[in-house]
Amino acid sequence: MSGGRPASAASGPIDAAREVRAEDAFDPAPLHDWLAERVDGLGDAPPEVRQFSGGASNLTYLLRYPARELIVRRPPAGEHRGAAHDVLREARIQRRLKPVYRHVPEVVAIGEDEAAQAALGGRPFYVMERLEGTIVRGRLPSGMALSAADARRLGEAAIDTLVELHAVDVERAGLGDLGRGAGYVERQVTGWAERYRAARTPRSPRFERVISWLREHQPDDVAIRVIHNDFRLDNLVLDPADPGHVIGVLDWEMATLGDPLMDLGSALAYWVQADDGRGMRLLKRQPTDLPGMLTRDEVVAHYCRRAGIERPDWTFYEVFGLFRLAAILQQIYHRYHAGQTTNEAFKRFWLAVRYLDLRCRRIIRQAG
Repeated sequence: MSGGRPASAASGPIDAAREVRAEDAFDPAPLHDWLAERVDGLGDAPPEVRQFSGGASNLTYLLRYPARELIVRRPPAGEHRGAAHDVLREARIQRRLKPVYRHVPEVVAIGEDEAAQAALGGRPFYVMERLEGTIVRGRLPSGMALSAADARRLGEAAIDTLVELHAVDVERAGLGDLGRGAGYVERQVTGWAERYRAARTPRSPRFERVISWLREHQPDDVAIRVIHNDFRLDNLVLDPADPGHVIGVLDWEMATLGDPLMDLGSALAYWVQADDGRGMRLLKRQPTDLPGMLTRDEVVAHYCRRAGIERPDWTFYEVFGLFRLAAILQQIYHRYHAGQTTNEAFKRFWLAVRYLDLRCRRIIRQAG
């Protein structure tokens, strides 16, 4: 598989899939029959199916064949809004981006029509190559240790990977129709406000002060580029033999054309650092608080230096990133609250949403 390495050659931990949750299970036989007509080397028997537990959005499965492993992505149950959970869009983005951005996994099949989707319970899906590597989440995987220098190199490599994406020639990639272009900042503030209000539940804060401040302080777009919109360490695949080397970027469902600084601001909402308090640590999904790891301020400085741009006033982008994260968490909690998922990991997301409202208001006060 391109971009990866055989598991036997790896000197570090490979991201592991687990038993499929009962609510997310499916019969692999119809999918195998459909897939065997389109992909070589699968054999006659249906694959073993496992599930990756890291995502809170689209569902990700491992298809384990004797000679090959593939990844399936499909949306969860429940009502979906906008680009979120649109796996067909995600697959098309990856196919067009692959020739100009080396970190994209290869898509091998897309379940676009009703006949194809019947193979997976009537839901759209796509199948891609598996990049065997290390994925870091809330803490380093068992068997993986990073020195302070290694942690810093990992942080820099992650940001360099984002800078490389933002340098992609939109027209060359055939992605000129990916988004609406100019006016991105204004649309994002309006759009995330609407999504938050639609998903709000009784325990959730109103967030109206923060929304008003964002509307009053929104800057013009600095540029329009391909942006990932969900860029975190747990969406990166690292070389097991060299964790400072990124071999893949995953989860392209929210990718669009937009302001690259908004992309960075959204990424930094997840960047918990060593001196953060208890509230921010509720949001920890990646080990960015390791000794030697870049702080959020250092990330912004490194990005601007690599991108060759002057550093802006960062307050708006920081507040927007945190508000956007609150809206995402609220949408996920809304699914749990409505009984559309039984995943207990989502049970207390409303607490994180409350914290984010307080944090945004504190940053705004400190900025004067």
